[in-house]
Parts: sequence; structure tokens; C-alpha cells
Amino acid sequence: MKPQTLLLCVATALASLQAQAQNALVLQTDFGLGDGAVSAMQGVAFGVDRQLPLFNLTHEIPPYDIWAAAYRLMQTAPYWPAGTVFVSVVDPGVGTDRKSVVLKTNSGHYFVSPDNGTLTLVAQQLGIASVREIDESTNRLPGSELSYTFHGRDVYAYTGARLAAGAISYEQVGPLLDARVIEIEYQKPEAIPGEVKGNIPILDVNYGNAWSNIGAEKMKAAGFDIGDTLCVIITTAGKEKFNDKARYVNSFGDVAEGEALVYLNSLLNASVAINVGNFAEQYGVSSGAEWDIGMRECP
Repeated sequence: MKPQTLLLCVATALASLQAQAQNALVLQTDFGLGDGAVSAMQGVAFGVDRQLPLFNLTHEIPPYDIWAAAYRLMQTAPYWPAGTVFVSVVDPGVGTDRKSVVLKTNSGHYFVSPDNGTLTLVAQQLGIASVREIDESTNRLPGSELSYTFHGRDVYAYTGARLAAGAISYEQVGPLLDARVIEIEYQKPEAIPGEVKGNIPILDVNYGNAWSNIGAEKMKAAGFDIGDTLCVIITTAGKEKFNDKARYVNSFGDVAEGEALVYLNSLLNASVAINVGNFAEQYGVSSGAEWDIGMRECP
């Protein structure tokens, strides 16, 4: 083989290996950063491939809060390129018979997670291409077989890193399952003339604003315009937590300090806030699959 040909073959092989390792690995947990759990997961990932692009989504999911994990994935994933591998570990059922899966969405993203409801919103938002169960006989950190309570390190970080690095193909994750995941029930956004209803999936953690899943298109379908005064009702488990008027405006400064408002947040979903105040604290409002919101035109 001529030297030029050999160099070309080597360069091509190196480029191929480099391309395989360019899919980012993004980690999310409810572990916090007070101990070494997250660092251990990162170490496992780098043990698979030291060139792996590794990022954190968040490790501050409230303990055991599967719904919050589902929302943060939905909030974040569409802004990452196809091929990105997300590992989400909020796993109160660790060590039980719940399935460990990799979801491939129609958008080309991969989600490594227990199938416990965490994948509800990305499955609905991005579409399910297929789902595979992780085969732990081949996709488990060597030497961890006697560990039953840290699958985030031993199974999910290891499998996610191998998939992102190209060490395994998606087909090598494990057997193909039915194209569905366990879903958490919640109020989906609806609109009729003069009224909308939906869910409060999450709070703006720094300011206490209540973010709904009611998009700008639903507000428009209801006939709401900027400047309208809306009657807002927030309930949880059938109990009313807030029932008052708020103006629908572009931003916080469009109302007086201390006044409630309705605005479109950064995801273009209707949200309720207090200008220079904490809406959630003031009214005892929280978020989750059981928190509902309705808005209608005030008389």
C-alpha cells in the first residue's frame, strides 16, 4: 500500500472514530451535588471514552419527583441536536422489577431511564420511534453485579456513555419492546372560545412563577389578547388554591409591583406571576401532574 493511501485510510478511520464520539451525553438526577454520586456517574462515562462530550442538565430534581424529571427533559431536549443521549435517573423503584429502557424518539434523541413515567413528556412531544430494554448481561459496568441500588452509575451512565460514544449501537442496547412508555396522567391543554384549561407542570424555581402547559396558540384560540383581564383559577386534587383576576400582559413591568399577571414564559406557555414577588409562596401554589389551571374572560 502506498504511503499516501495508508495515511488516507488512517485519517478516514480516525475521522470515523471521532464522529462516533461526538454525540453528547447529558445527565439528570435527583442526587444533588453534596456527595460523590454524580461524580461517580461522570467517572464511569469518561471510563468509556475520555473524549466524550459530557454535560449536566440538572442534579437538583426534588427527591423521587418523577414528574419534575419528565418536565426538565421536555424543557431541554428539543434544543439539543439529534443523536444526543440523555441519562435521567429519578428512580424510587431502583432494584425492583421496573424496566430499564432506552427510548429513541422520532427526532433522533435517545433517553436512558427507568420506565417509570420519566419519559412521559418527551415521548409525547418528540414521538416514539422505538423502545429497547437494557440488557444488563452486556450493558452493565463490569464488577457491579452485586450492586442493586445504584443503577444510575452501574447501568444508566454506563449504557448511555457507550451509546453516545459509539461503543455500542442502539440495536445492541437490548431487546425491542412495544413502542410505548409508562405515562403519567395530567390535564392536557384545551381551549374553547373565552376559556382555556391545563396543567401547572413546574414552577420557576427562583421566582415562584407558576408555569402552565397552555401554549400561545391555545391562548389565541380562546380569543385572548394582550391587555385582557382574565379570571384565573388554580386547583389541586379538587381544592381551590387561587381564584382571582390577572391582566394578560407581555412582561412583568406592565403591571404595578405586587400585582398578579399572566404572561407567556420562555417556552411560550401561559404563566402566572407577581411583579417583584413570589406567586407560589404567596398563594400556596405548587406544581405537578395534579395541579390544574383554568383561565376565562372576566365579565
